[in-house]
Amino acid sequence: MEVGVGTVIITGLVTLLGLFAIVSTFKKKNYLGLVFSLLTVAVFGFFTVMTVYFQGYPEL
Repeated sequence: MEVGVGTVIITGLVTLLGLFAIVSTFKKKNYLGLVFSLLTVAVFGFFTVMTVYFQGYPEL
């Protein structure tokens, strides 16, 4: 079963948005939001890296 290009793109975008959220919540001192942002980046970043590692870089 091959994972499509869309999975890498979507999880990568969610990871980038999570990184932006980390910076934003850290500036506003919203620590609960910071925890959720860190968890989002950890989970979706892991999925992105492992998908690229096992399926290869997607050819567009």
